[in-house]
Amino acid sequence: MIRLALRMVLPRKPLARQTPLDYTRRLMHEDVASPTSTPPSGLPSAEALARTLARHPKALGGDTARTTGKSLVDLAGLVLNNQEAPAQMRIGRKPDWLRARVPGGEGFERIKKIVDDNKLHTVCQEASCPNMGECWGRGTATIMILGDTCTRSCGFCNIKTGRPASVDHDEPRRVAESLRLMALRHVVITSVNRDELPDGGAAIWAETIRRTHEACPNMSVEVLVGDFCGDEAALQVVIDAKPEILSHNMETVRRMHPAVRPQAKYERSLRVLQQIHEAGLITKTGIMVGIGEKDEEVLELLSDVRTTSHAEVITIGQYLQPTRNHLPIERWVTPAQFNVFRDEALARGFRVCESGPLVRSSYHAEEQVDRYAKSMHAH
Repeated sequence: MIRLALRMVLPRKPLARQTPLDYTRRLMHEDVASPTSTPPSGLPSAEALARTLARHPKALGGDTARTTGKSLVDLAGLVLNNQEAPAQMRIGRKPDWLRARVPGGEGFERIKKIVDDNKLHTVCQEASCPNMGECWGRGTATIMILGDTCTRSCGFCNIKTGRPASVDHDEPRRVAESLRLMALRHVVITSVNRDELPDGGAAIWAETIRRTHEACPNMSVEVLVGDFCGDEAALQVVIDAKPEILSHNMETVRRMHPAVRPQAKYERSLRVLQQIHEAGLITKTGIMVGIGEKDEEVLELLSDVRTTSHAEVITIGQYLQPTRNHLPIERWVTPAQFNVFRDEALARGFRVCESGPLVRSSYHAEEQVDRYAKSMHAH
């Protein structure tokens, strides 16, 4: 919410409130007669507005409405909305099928103590995952390496953006020791993007995988990596460390990439998955829905991934807006539609598809391993 406090005497009569759609229409049809006409002072021209609408299929930035104290003039109704219908300007009530378990219990406290004692980061905490209570209660967690600050600014992600601290070269040892104490069958390790590093953090990735294998020989290792800015040599360093599963998330459909993943590219992510598959590793990806895509675009993505990379595992989950400054939720996808996505993925050749409202990349990852193994034995 944008608020201004003006030093003037205002009439007591309430100001007329305009919706974002009203404002857009006024700019396009009333105040600006043609792309070449001069707009009112302070307003964009119709030509500039058209360029903005072409770049952004959905409203960006989520709801900036925050209470900042009493103000005299509320300009929230003048926020430009780049779509035909008003965007969701507040985080609405979640449907009943999106109820997650409240964190707590003996298993949760045990994992939390190990993480805290070893000064580790988890994506469960940093990204505000709704499944943290369930997963930690079962004794599983997703470790996040290379710090807690990302060099990218994806519109959906709650991990903080900024200039990361220097690389912690002792982190691989601490991660391996922590995982030894957790005594898991399967672990997922992910990281922030470190685009400022020459190798994108690939060397730390490889050392973490190797140390984890040494400390936990009976545990399978799944890693979720970024795109390394398209650096195939850096990705190969991670591949050569031989994690059991190597995952890279597509996150969203082709059309939504500029808004959702401004520093990533749809085709680049497909090439990452292709390189992983060609190296002979189990290839996995994941996407969100409810962020502005259409169902047919999701099906197109499923086909693109299978045709290009032959990925075997995919996760599909509901996008949940972390804060009002993130991209807004465009729709609540029903459980029935998630079942349709799962059936379509399996029909295209994916061996495992975890599809549901609360599904995240690492949700029930250990069960996905079991299901993948069974599917291989069946063939």
